[in-house]
Amino acid sequence: MSDAIQILENMVAAQLSREPLPTPARIRELIDALRGTPLCSDVSFEDGERLALEFEARHGVTMEIGSVLTDSDFEPWLDAARADIVPYYWPRYRQLLVKKDLSGQVLATMDSVTERILGFLQDPKKPSRWDRRGMVVGHVQSGKTANYIGLMAKAADAGYRLIVVIAGVHNNLRNQTQERVDEGFVGRDSARMLYAGPEQVIGVGRFDSTRRPITFTNAVRDFSKVMATGVGVPLQNLTEPAVFVIKKQANTLKNLLEWLREHSGRGGKRAVDVPMLLIDDEADNASINIKHHQGEVAKINGLIRDLLNTFDRSCYVGYTATPFANIFIDPDTDDEMRGADLFPKDFIVSLDPPTNYFGAERVFLRDAARVVRHIDDNEEHLPLKHSISHIVSALPGSLQDAVRTFVLGRAIRLARGQDTAHCSMLVNASVKNNVQRQLRNEVHNFMEGVKASARINAALGVAAALNDPEIRALHEAWKTEYQDSTEFAWPEVQAQLHAAAAPIRTVLINSQSTDVLDYAKHAKTGLSVIAVGGYSLSRGLTLEGLMTSYFLRNSMMYDTLMQMGRWFGYRHGYEDLCRVWMPEEAEGWYAHIADAVEELREELRVMQAANATPEQFGLKVRSHPDTLIVTARNKMGSGEKLVMSIGLGEKFAETAILRRDAASLNANRAAVRHFAESLDAGGTSVASAQPVSGGYLLQGVSAELVQQFISEFRNHPGSLLTASDPVRRYIDDRRDSELARWDVLFASLKQHDPKGRTDSSLGIAIHCQRRGPGSRSDNETLRVTNKQRVASRGVEKAGLTREQVAAAEAAYLESAKTDNFPDRIYRKVRERPLLIIHLLVIGKEDEDLSSQEPTVAWSISFPHTDLEEKKVEYVVSTTWWRENYRDELDDDDMAGDND
Repeated sequence: MSDAIQILENMVAAQLSREPLPTPARIRELIDALRGTPLCSDVSFEDGERLALEFEARHGVTMEIGSVLTDSDFEPWLDAARADIVPYYWPRYRQLLVKKDLSGQVLATMDSVTERILGFLQDPKKPSRWDRRGMVVGHVQSGKTANYIGLMAKAADAGYRLIVVIAGVHNNLRNQTQERVDEGFVGRDSARMLYAGPEQVIGVGRFDSTRRPITFTNAVRDFSKVMATGVGVPLQNLTEPAVFVIKKQANTLKNLLEWLREHSGRGGKRAVDVPMLLIDDEADNASINIKHHQGEVAKINGLIRDLLNTFDRSCYVGYTATPFANIFIDPDTDDEMRGADLFPKDFIVSLDPPTNYFGAERVFLRDAARVVRHIDDNEEHLPLKHSISHIVSALPGSLQDAVRTFVLGRAIRLARGQDTAHCSMLVNASVKNNVQRQLRNEVHNFMEGVKASARINAALGVAAALNDPEIRALHEAWKTEYQDSTEFAWPEVQAQLHAAAAPIRTVLINSQSTDVLDYAKHAKTGLSVIAVGGYSLSRGLTLEGLMTSYFLRNSMMYDTLMQMGRWFGYRHGYEDLCRVWMPEEAEGWYAHIADAVEELREELRVMQAANATPEQFGLKVRSHPDTLIVTARNKMGSGEKLVMSIGLGEKFAETAILRRDAASLNANRAAVRHFAESLDAGGTSVASAQPVSGGYLLQGVSAELVQQFISEFRNHPGSLLTASDPVRRYIDDRRDSELARWDVLFASLKQHDPKGRTDSSLGIAIHCQRRGPGSRSDNETLRVTNKQRVASRGVEKAGLTREQVAAAEAAYLESAKTDNFPDRIYRKVRERPLLIIHLLVIGKEDEDLSSQEPTVAWSISFPHTDLEEKKVEYVVSTTWWRENYRDELDDDDMAGDND
């Protein structure tokens, strides 16, 4: 990009940042006017039009404020204090965000959101002893760091004088967070503290450096007593805010506490009498290591509590990417949750991402066909389950395809003029550091072959170049991924292959590696990397310009899965190039999680309208069925059984994990035949079922017959939510009221599949649904692969009137940004529960299954309950725990860095 174009872009961005909703005509008017100035006179009309289109996309981005729950007794203070606040830190941070191309709409919303959070803190000038506890719920890679740096800036303007940011458990994440704080708040490169010579002004310091916040940590090293003492600033006389960015690690917290007490100026009894803000980034991270490091987790939480209590005036704000926060679900009882030291008793804020956020809903629910590719060829070279001594001798073909796609994506970005942009690929395929190292080496060697072919042959004509097997393989990958979705023909892409491949480095990112992702040092040229790792890549660490991800993990833990989603974020100018490789089963879990998380966010919006409290939301999270998974993962390291109370009102339960032994298959077929016979005997013949979308519907079926079927069905112990005893108890509590009469749907395809099966054993011709066996199925267990669901999307509309469906969809559209309606919205208007009977045939898509006996499964869509939510108890078994979680908790990196 020429200097004149860059100058024009900066001038337009600065002007448009002051105009919340600039029209396309206004953007072009401004560009044309500035092109007439001496500095921009060399910019062509075509380049000006390209900038206009970019600004149109950028300023079409909007952002909602989000939802808030707060305690009712808090007295607002911010409006009355505004006259005494002299803004300094926030205005210069806003200028930095303008330079980073945030639209006026997003800037205005971030201003409002951070102002709102500041208002939930306490007035820093209030003299008496006080403390506040809150939580901010964001999305993975959605801008939480930008939000809390904005909060830091506003808190500093308001009078907070000591700010502690607790980053992740690894040095690389803490260092990255320090760099972001240096850029957005401090305005100086803190790493220069270690060296003689002039300081380097960066980020916000370039806009105004007349005031100097004090940083007691730097971008190279975590907190140490010697280094902090060397800063030479007495804490009792702070005139500017002091900042500490530290790891979430017990020794670091202990050292900080001791140093604060030693330098408090109050005889070591209490720390400095200044208002303190503690920001806990990745607030759930202390609960990750329950199995191996339970004592460490308790110690960390205790030290954070001690740190807060060391100050007369303190605020704690925990940031998390999921509503399934451990602060809600780890306590053994509801009363323990309420009394937890770090429970967000004062406020919970839910952040809505901007409309251009590339998140789980987009990737797995809306655009999955374009973005997601399945891994099914890994077992020979890189099996899901492997030991620390596993030898990686070659790369799966799918990983080779992913690397080629990354090279092609970078070539297309170069053709688009994005020659100084960062470009990253993620490979997360093992929990073992030794295996990660071998994998990095294999990827490096493969990449060297790609580079050699591009260097030698990419400059040839197309026909000659395609004689090279690697160029030919790149061409095939281009046809598969980008031929029909991008603007460049193959000759234009081929011409960029050498420039695209040559700078790409393959790096290892784990606790034993010395490789670093130093994007800042490559700001002018762009950094292009393939990052291979495990847990270090899973939590918090940002991969700039991430385009391609290869994710081969066997986890079903909610927070781990969501945090492994480093591919979420903002992909302006290259979103169409992003691809994710993963097993089909993992895609199903992500889709399920995305839906469950959004369900709780919707619940938070509803509770805000009802003036509910943080405590009530915590109880709602604890009773959510999917809390079974998260809590079991956190607590079952010692092998004990867990008894948990779950609410099923407005929830969906189904047998996605099924018994596959012959006796159970026959018993379940007998159970559904007995159910049909009982219906016939009761005067509700299956043959009289009405054809509807998705199958055949009966209405008015008694709860007794439904309970009988569930009791006779042989449930797999791994299918926790469909365990017959708690489901039957839940129905029994309501069988004389809300759950007295049922809708029953016998699911059926609309048409006969010539290679499928049509079953008439129940008195109607059911065209059996086809499902594939999941990668972890065996002779005893079947895990279906249809997005972790047996039921098809939209099936929960069965039994509803057109008016009910329309009402549910209209209510959803009031707050949603898409008309991709999730099934959960129909439960809100459902008056009767819905039992869905599935007859499945199991096999590959084109396999002839016409002679296969069907496998029986069931689903229940429970309506909203108007009764007081009476929970039912579930018992989590150690067998289920071992099958689903044991491997994941053996990650070599989960303990964090101890230096």
